[in-house]
Amino acid sequence: MAQVGGLVMLQPEVGGSCENFFFAGIDKVRFRKPAIAGDTLVMRMTLIKLQKRFGIAKMEGKAYVGGEVVCEGEFLMATGSGSQ
Repeated sequence: MAQVGGLVMLQPEVGGSCENFFFAGIDKVRFRKPAIAGDTLVMRMTLIKLQKRFGIAKMEGKAYVGGEVVCEGEFLMATGSGSQ
């Protein structure tokens, strides 16, 4: 789901960041049911908050199998140059 969140960060509606972005954290994760080999996993990420000034985005993610939530959580993404 963090990788899907990275794709959200590239979308023009979010600002289409050409900068690097990094997975910064995860919170409130719940695994509701197991996903097994052969299941089709559908992941949805919703942007909850974007603080462009600080380069931080908070997202809510849910994973579904057969229309039922199997995993959910909140994700933080950060933008930056990646060089130190």
